[in-house]
Amino acid sequence: MSALPASSREWHLVSRPHGWPVPADFALRETPVAEPAEGRVLVRNLHFSVDPYMRGRMNDTKSYIPPFQLDRPMDGGAVGEVVASNAEGFAVGDHVLHGLGWREYAEVPAQHATKVDPELAPLSTYLGVLGMPGLTAYAGLFEVASFKEGDAVFVSGAAGAVGSQVGQMAKLRGASRVIGSAGSDEKVTWLVEELGFDAAFNYKNGPVAEQLRAAAPDGIDVYFDNVGGDHLEAAISSLNVHGRATLCGMIAQYNDTEPVPGPRNMAMIIGKRLRLQGILVGDHYGLQPQFVQEVGGWLRSGELKYGETAVEGIENGVDAFLGLLRGENTGKMIVSVTR
Repeated sequence: MSALPASSREWHLVSRPHGWPVPADFALRETPVAEPAEGRVLVRNLHFSVDPYMRGRMNDTKSYIPPFQLDRPMDGGAVGEVVASNAEGFAVGDHVLHGLGWREYAEVPAQHATKVDPELAPLSTYLGVLGMPGLTAYAGLFEVASFKEGDAVFVSGAAGAVGSQVGQMAKLRGASRVIGSAGSDEKVTWLVEELGFDAAFNYKNGPVAEQLRAAAPDGIDVYFDNVGGDHLEAAISSLNVHGRATLCGMIAQYNDTEPVPGPRNMAMIIGKRLRLQGILVGDHYGLQPQFVQEVGGWLRSGELKYGETAVEGIENGVDAFLGLLRGENTGKMIVSVTR
């Protein structure tokens, strides 16, 4: 098909980072574009996702998801437009969500592509509030943390793609108080004034435990952890008896090269009968229909807001990822592919 481009740019991991990734660990390379094989579609990516979990995939360690391979394209969530189809049920012009991001064009097996409707919501939201981060927030709060009306909730990394949704969902379901932590005064203002958090603090302005106690003098019932470290220690101190914590991420530790000491107050878990449970969103895809229905309704009514930080151009993909690790995003970090 003459309309197909000759080549596509894609980001490869070329060396495994030790500590903080640097631009030299990545290379933007050109690869030829061909007609899709039987049962596959060729997608021109419009947006792809950069997420904290991708840092772990850069290490050559056994985990819940295979590591990125050296000198191969990285992958992750993406949305785009079908430009050639060799699969039943997919036509040129369809928009799809799939897992082959970090590149301009992707040849995707049809069974791994999900049609999405740009009329229902902006395409980028299928990577954020209506996508994996949104489902993570929903499942982590309501299923893993067993949230109930009247709970006081603390969220770390509260201005990120997941945390910003957790706090709002808790408010919409009747939380007595929602507190967030973030890394800048601007993000704190956004959480309180735009998203309706009852309180928020900048963790760089003083000890987390002290700031949390001041924001939640009656303690908390649920902690949603995106950060780990001193935030988890502070939450254990502030959790009430029978409190629950969902452990979603520990971005404070992803680039450490030495083992990190755990919270020093773990004995409190016993006396308070706390429950701390990890979450992987893949365990909760059964909630997807309920999630889309409820969250879609909140979005349409304007009750649920979302933030996006969009970086233009595939050539800036690694800069967007490194910015995400430094906390430069408000809401979901998206790379918009332009050519």
